[in-house]
Amino acid sequence: MNKGLRKQLVEIAEQLQELRERIEQLQSEEQEGFDNLPDGLQQGDRGQAMEQAAEQMGTALDSIDEAVQALEEAQA
Repeated sequence: MNKGLRKQLVEIAEQLQELRERIEQLQSEEQEGFDNLPDGLQQGDRGQAMEQAAEQMGTALDSIDEAVQALEEAQA
């Protein structure tokens, strides 16, 4: 791999890390909102949607971690 391609991969990995941080913040806010709901509301439709959204953001974070790792391995 030439230097230019390697540099582009590094830049993409950095952008993914920045997006990861933003998603992680949103996930934290959504989880905190869910945790602050009374138990009855947590079990309702709104609470379940909030919990599922936080879980899906966690899945997205895992996927970004995998993508960054793959890009780092591609640079080696």
